[in-house]
Amino acid sequence: MNISIKTWRTGLVLFFLFLLNGCTSYPLLDTQGERVPHDYLIGPGDTLNIIVWRNPEISMSVPVRPDGKITTPLVEDLPASGKTSTELARDIEETLAKYLQQPVVTVVITGFVGPFTEQIRVVGEASQPQALPYRENMSLMDVMIAVGGLTDFAAGNRASIIRSVDGVQQQYRVRLDDLIRDGDISANVPVYQGDVLVIPESYF
Repeated sequence: MNISIKTWRTGLVLFFLFLLNGCTSYPLLDTQGERVPHDYLIGPGDTLNIIVWRNPEISMSVPVRPDGKITTPLVEDLPASGKTSTELARDIEETLAKYLQQPVVTVVITGFVGPFTEQIRVVGEASQPQALPYRENMSLMDVMIAVGGLTDFAAGNRASIIRSVDGVQQQYRVRLDDLIRDGDISANVPVYQGDVLVIPESYF
């Protein structure tokens, strides 16, 4: 049977890509990664319930705008994104002190999105690739449930997590096929704020 030169070259390219992928091995992500305590930071799209003690007329629920700021009565265009609820409450008190005597403010977050830098991003061969708000003690299994699992074309055991470690981007291998399709719980690893999960397509 004759094989065209074009077909032969295509097969050769795919073969070398397969070998190259096999040679490019990231370290396996440790299942016992240490978690660092981290306060929730406000982000665009969050909903905030701002309570000013003894001043119900200026207490209200407001969204954080796409530019990361909020506007309430007597407080205009105040940056909120990237702050904790306590930090924002003190900033509001400082602004209101121009109009009220010793204002006491409490900020309650009722809708959670978080800053983009804190979200978990899933790209590639997930059923529903998306950005997810980070939750305390979130794991790889939680992420995969949220995105609906893998597509039929995913190479789950070639997936990787890109993570910032001390300001340096590091890439770690994760075993999604073992976790989801084989039920190997040892492949369930912690995820952190800002992680990017990359799920490649299988070559074959």
